[in-house]
Order: sequence, then structure tokens, then C-alpha cells
Amino acid sequence: MHDGSRILILDCGSQFTQLIARRVREARVYSEIHPPTRSLAWIKEWKPTAIILSGGPSSVTDEGAPSFDPAILDVAPVLGVCYGMQWIAHVSGGEVKGGGHREYGRAEIQVKENRGLFAGFDAGERSIVWMSHGDHVEVVPKGYVLTASSDGNPVVAFRHESKPIHAVQFHAEVAHSVRGADIIQNFLFDIAGAKPDWTPGHFIEQEVAKIRELVGDAQVICGLSGGVDSSVAAALVHKAIGDQLTCIFVDTGLLRLHEREQVERTMGQHLGIKLVTVRAEDRFLTALKGLDEPEAKRKAIGHTFIDVFEDASAKEGKDAKFLVQGTLYPDVIESVSAKGGPSATIKTHHNVGGLKPDMKFQLIEPLRELFKDEVRNVGRELGLPEEMVGRHPFPGPGLAIRVLGAVDPVNVETLRRADAIYLEEIRAAGLYNEIWQAFAVFLPVRSVGVMGDGRTYEHVIALRAVTSTDGMTADWYAFPHEVLARISNRVIREVKGINRVVYDISSKPPATIEWE
Repeated sequence: MHDGSRILILDCGSQFTQLIARRVREARVYSEIHPPTRSLAWIKEWKPTAIILSGGPSSVTDEGAPSFDPAILDVAPVLGVCYGMQWIAHVSGGEVKGGGHREYGRAEIQVKENRGLFAGFDAGERSIVWMSHGDHVEVVPKGYVLTASSDGNPVVAFRHESKPIHAVQFHAEVAHSVRGADIIQNFLFDIAGAKPDWTPGHFIEQEVAKIRELVGDAQVICGLSGGVDSSVAAALVHKAIGDQLTCIFVDTGLLRLHEREQVERTMGQHLGIKLVTVRAEDRFLTALKGLDEPEAKRKAIGHTFIDVFEDASAKEGKDAKFLVQGTLYPDVIESVSAKGGPSATIKTHHNVGGLKPDMKFQLIEPLRELFKDEVRNVGRELGLPEEMVGRHPFPGPGLAIRVLGAVDPVNVETLRRADAIYLEEIRAAGLYNEIWQAFAVFLPVRSVGVMGDGRTYEHVIALRAVTSTDGMTADWYAFPHEVLARISNRVIREVKGINRVVYDISSKPPATIEWE
């Protein structure tokens, strides 16, 4: 755990909880998300610099609704957001009602006092925020002061008269709240006295020490995919233990075009890490045979990965005790409720929920609490080349979850060639660094076309490109039409078996970035 300032976020079930963590991290303050079931004793032992109570779908009077020991309000400065505000009002003697003042989407608030959360605002200033609530605080608790209101709700923010307890009905963490970052930073620095000490250098220093203590003189292997996450994880562990680390690169037969050659060249020449390449295309394709459901495919790939690692480790004679993986915080959040909280499970990531329960390795996941942009910054601090840390994300299951439905080797190769053309044209247009992730998808449908004056009945390729910061939310990228036209023309002309190209204009949410 980070030894500087740290913010404890208690997850009451909001899908925005992860955005709170993002905003705190962006202010260079460490944060962690934990369930509301953490005991008062645990919270005190964690020693938070401040506590944030998230929003959530429950009513404070519902049976089984998230709740806390009221003594939590005396442990550290507290910020209640939406449901968190309603809980503070409820346990402090205020009145919370359902309905009547429901607000969803953009709303305008009026600041009543320009201090505390609203320091730097003008007195009486109106500001756009993002609301998402059915219940509302009808009466401010005794001992608290109203600090903001809206036309739809007379109570949208309050503070305690003397204690560092503040609350807002709106979601300051959402980008649509125009001055939300100012409000969060006012809480972190002016109210809680946090220090902006969450930096890549500090993280590396702490993780290197932890890895050395954990590993001792044991041997370690790293599942290296060549993507940003596993490359940064490998570099970090290598910095800690040097030649005790052996990286195993598995050619699953589900990689991008020339992926194996690029990984062998870059990792061997630049990092000087021992790299063992395992050709396991047949094993993965056999494991996937007959599977068309995404979760089943992910689990089959995860289990096969571990089998391959175990076999490779035994073959190398190292008898490795630890396995390094590039698991990130969004992987954990989407695979299980964050730290066991009530937020919904979205999908199982092969390196989180897909691992074999009886595997012999002890996991080392040094990036488990980082978002993607933080991983890139750690990679730069470690001296990795920009061509490596700036690469678009590539999922561990590879092309298996981009060939929708059953995985056929011919369809994989078709997709691989279409994807290569897509990325080549994006780079040629100078757009690669503007896009967070871009890839092609092979659809399990056929459409009628006309080629050379003849009828065709062939497959469809979908193109996906998004802008994002961390992968938790994403918007589709608005390509210039001429770029899309070139990509479509080349894919249909050069890739056998494709006669139609479509572009995905879905954002996340409601869609996910990957199709499976």
C-alpha cells in the first residue's frame, strides 16, 4: 500500500465509483476502492487521509442498503457523493425522501458559499453538474450548513459546521460536471490536507522493494504478450530481481500480424531480459474448438495459458515459484465487483477470473492498482521506448475475442490481415496517437456483394476505434470520411473472403470497447 497520502473510497454500488478513483489519482493522490462492509476497526487501521462515500442505486431506508458505523465520520475528513450524501443526512438526523426532486443528467446548481468544496467559486455562481438520483435530502441535518442548491432540489450540497464533513448530491467525478475537478481537489488538498505524492517514481521505488522482499532468491516467470501492460510489468520486476526473471512469450496463434517477431526483437534487444518463445498455436485452437460463448472462450484461454506456463517453466528447469502478470485496475473492476463491493460484474478477464484455481504459481501483479495512463507513465519512467508504451491495448485472449462466435483458423487469418491494413492506414494518416484503441472484428455473418460483375456472398469486417483515458469509459472516434474510405477499399480489395466493411459508432457505456 502507498505510504503517502491515501484516500479510501467506499463503494456503495455506483457505476461512477471508478471515476472517483480516477479523479483522485489524476490529482496525484493515491486512492483505493473498498466495499462498504469494511469494519470501523479495519478503516482505522488503514489510516486514510480522507474517506469518500460513493453514490449507489439503493435508498438509505432499504433493507440491506449499504451502511457504515456512524463513527466513521470522526475517523478522517469525509466527502459523501449522492447516496453517500443521503446516508450522512440520514444518520445525522436529516430527512431523506424518495421521489419528488428526481434529477437525471445535466443540472444547474447555485453556490451558496464560496468556501470549503466551493473555494474559488464566486458567491452565487451557477455551475453545470451531472445528477443521477431519485431520493433527495429534504432537510439539512442539525449542525450542518447548506452550501449549494438547484432549481430542482433545494439541497444539493452541505457541510458540517465544525467537522471536515462535506457532501454533494451531484457527481463531481463525471466530466459533465464542469468544475467537478475543482470540487474534488478542494476536498483533497484544502479540507483533507492530502499531498500530491502519488508519482511514477514513488510507485516504482515502493514496488521494487515489495517485489524483492516477496521473491527473495526464488525464480520468477512472466507471461509476456508484448502489449503495454505485460511489458511494463516485466520491466518493473526485472528492475527488482534481474536475472531471476524469465519471460515466456506464448504464440497462441491469435496474435496480430508479425507480433512474435516484434516482441522477440524489442524485448531482447532493448530490455536485455531472457525471453523464451513457446509456439502453442495448436493447443489454443484445440482448447477453443466448439466454443462460441465469450466467457467460455476467455476461460479456456486463461486455463491454457497457465498450462503452457507450467510446462515451459518445467522445461527450463527453473521450477519457478512466481508468475508475473500485467493485470490492471480496470481488469479487476470489470471482472469482479471492485474489492467485493456491490458494483456489477461486466466481464471476466482471462488473467483475473479466468485463472485455474489449482495453478501452482503465486501471482505477482505489480500493476493491479493502476489505470492504463498510469501504466504508460511508469513505463516511461522505467525508460521503455515510446513505441512500446504508446501502443494501443491488445487483449490477452487476442484475436479469439475479435472473431465473434466459434474460432476458426481461416477466420483468424482473415481478421489478422484486415486488422493490419486498418492499423497501417491509421498510422499513415497520422491518427494513431489520437486514438486510444483501434481494431477490426470478424463478424459471423455473410452479406451479398458484387465483384467483377459477379455475385459474392462473403463475410463482414467491423472496425472499432475509441478515445479514452483509462478504458472505463470511451467515445467512438470520428474518422475523416476519406480515411474510412481508404481502409474499406483496401480491406475488401486485399483480404480474400470480405466484401463489406462497417464502422462501430457505439460509446462505452452502453457498449464495451471489445465486442466480446
